Amino acid sequence: MARTPNPERGGDRPNRGERGGELGERSKRSGPQNEAPREDSDLVDKLVHINRVAKVVKGGRRFAFAALVVVGDAKGRVGYGSGKAREVPEAIRKATDQAKRNMIRVALREGRTLHHDANGHFGAGRVVLRAAPAGTGIIAGGPMRAVFETMGVQDVVAKCIGTSNPHNMIKATFDALVNVASPRQIAAKRGKKVGEIVGRRDGAAAATAVKE
Repeated sequence: MARTPNPERGGDRPNRGERGGELGERSKRSGPQNEAPREDSDLVDKLVHINRVAKVVKGGRRFAFAALVVVGDAKGRVGYGSGKAREVPEAIRKATDQAKRNMIRVALREGRTLHHDANGHFGAGRVVLRAAPAGTGIIAGGPMRAVFETMGVQDVVAKCIGTSNPHNMIKATFDALVNVASPRQIAAKRGKKVGEIVGRRDGAAAATAVKE
């Protein structure tokens, strides 16, 4: 026996197609409100070191991770940061955020190397940074190489003297980079022209070559 439809029960109720259309339109109108535009898309980050720490508690061990990350824009700006969390991705995210907040700008010569040699130290770590001619490349250890690659340096010679702790090496490298100044900055500080500063430097280099 066929069941007759009751007009009073389902006359005004929309069918599935109409309800699906309404839900689709509603979702289109609302849209993804939580998605924000991605910022700092031109920054390059490198994971330098990650350490696992175990805490012994009642019932077993609790593991945590500490990450050291270097961030730069390959145009002279660079920063480092460290983060700790129970999971590796969260530790890297914290370190990256801290590195973006602590970025510094370093003056580069011809956009490829440092203007002059520099020394830096932090704790038991000491580093020596030397400017290099074109085609030399990056001659440096792991943590320092990450700093130069993210900063945009193409030719440099660096040496680590003392401890090989990644944290101390990174901090010593940044201590040396903070002291790097361009001829324009030196000329403005001394109240002279840039040509006088650069001319003296080229003259001293020529005299040294003649003596050798």
